[in-house]
Amino acid sequence: MFVRLLAAFIIVPLVELYLLLQLADATSGLTAFAIVIGTGVLGSFLARREGANAWFRFQKALAEGRMPSREIQDGLMIVFAAAMLLTPGLLTDALGFTLLVPAGRALVRRFVLSRYIGSMQVHVAGQRAAGGFSPDGPDPEIESPVYTTRKPSSAKTIDATSYHKTHE
Repeated sequence: MFVRLLAAFIIVPLVELYLLLQLADATSGLTAFAIVIGTGVLGSFLARREGANAWFRFQKALAEGRMPSREIQDGLMIVFAAAMLLTPGLLTDALGFTLLVPAGRALVRRFVLSRYIGSMQVHVAGQRAAGGFSPDGPDPEIESPVYTTRKPSSAKTIDATSYHKTHE
């Protein structure tokens, strides 16, 4: 992982510099500079707009009582897109604009999920549907939460505990 990050921090800026120099050579230095500034300004405007939309969708999902996983993913991709758009360069701008467009985020989401979904396991523990829940925490008179255990594997594991309040 360290080698990949090191390569990314060395190779990507060199490629960006090469592309910017080629653009300046093909047009002019002023045009290349204007493109870099223009994409930064346009990107910050679009990132703010898309970020606000993602925030409203996040609040709506919470109000509907559902887990806002897609909204969180969108928000993270928008933050990453804004960082890419503020970084001078043509490749980072292309990646940033791709992540700002909802279709581009869906494409990246599909790629990431298809690549990593098989290497993760999610174990969820919670109370039975009829279990009690008081404002002070789980009711001690009701059975304790049911936990499932599995033998550890080489896959990455996300561990979560969930309590569901039932209305009687």
